[in-house]
Amino acid sequence: MKRDIQKMYDLPSEVKFCKKCTVSNQRPRITFDENGICSACNFAEFKLNGIDWEAREAELQALCDKHRKNDGRYDVIVPCSGGKDGSFVSHMLKYKYGMNPLCVTWAPLLATELGRKNLDNFIAAGFDHVLGTPNPKVTRRLTQLAFRYIGDPFQPFIYGQTNFPLKVAVQNDVALIMYGENGEVEYGGSMKNAFKPTREIADHDGHYFSGKPPEFWEDHGVSRADLAPFQAPPIQKIRDNKTEIHFFSYYKIWDPQECYYYARENTGFTPNTERSEGTYSKYASLDDQIDGFHYYLAYIKFGIGRATSDTAHEIRDGKIDRQEGIALVKRYDGEFPAKYYEVFKDYCEITDEEFDSVVDSWRNDHLWEKVDGEWALKKAIYDELNRG
Repeated sequence: MKRDIQKMYDLPSEVKFCKKCTVSNQRPRITFDENGICSACNFAEFKLNGIDWEAREAELQALCDKHRKNDGRYDVIVPCSGGKDGSFVSHMLKYKYGMNPLCVTWAPLLATELGRKNLDNFIAAGFDHVLGTPNPKVTRRLTQLAFRYIGDPFQPFIYGQTNFPLKVAVQNDVALIMYGENGEVEYGGSMKNAFKPTREIADHDGHYFSGKPPEFWEDHGVSRADLAPFQAPPIQKIRDNKTEIHFFSYYKIWDPQECYYYARENTGFTPNTERSEGTYSKYASLDDQIDGFHYYLAYIKFGIGRATSDTAHEIRDGKIDRQEGIALVKRYDGEFPAKYYEVFKDYCEITDEEFDSVVDSWRNDHLWEKVDGEWALKKAIYDELNRG
């Protein structure tokens, strides 16, 4: 069944690229100003020139003092898979600000050896930790359905990853949850919460819970009991707990590469020995064998692959210039995730033909065309290189 991706995600008909970075207006919820600059680039400029970071530091200290318990109980929940970002936040909160964090991980769909090693190293660096592992058979079934009907095999993982910290917070009487970056403002999305440290629970759902209602999963043989581990606590329990979701990036200038250096030095984080498929980096999203297919389907739906995302924020962070970014997008964006392809097919119980059929059903018609029998983007940022 062919989907109308443009209508589904309310995407503009005309593809435009940011004049400063490599992202296009096909990223859901991103906005461009009258000068053709994306909201993420404008926010990056604001971070450098419009924020008093000493005052933000004082706000963070006050927040920690407000939630600090001093009686041995946990006073902050930090979602952390053992990757660079959560490791940075956890270590800073515990060893610089004197907090007592409980770090939580939602189990990967199919963990990589390196991902598990990094998680073990992180815990060994001195952290209390809880791993949430749902029924693997249910997880597998949800992933199969999400690949076919949502166009993202990662969606069930995202459900659990986002809701598990809320559950742990309620269960442990901890009101403060501290995430790393606010992806909506750092990478392009809704700017509603760009100038405050928190996000409302309703926005949390809206930004991370695309897809299907519980009835859909039940119609495909997944019971309410099966779904329960992936869902949030009752909203009243969240409110009674006075739960607050904060972003560390509000208080500290956020730089993913610097997070990597910090985690490598302080929590034993180890990058990959080779670049990740679809991009040029070696230190992000390393813990799940399914990762590559999440990024690949985003490329199919939005024309925005992993290299576009990486180059866009590295341009904003001053690590590379736009011409370098465009060249990297041309070289790596949309690269097929071949390394775990056989693993993915086995996990989703599909053939090559079924995989191709599902992918093509999510291919955005206003972005793609056949050229000499091969799919190609109708408009790509590297066309600028061809024009000189």
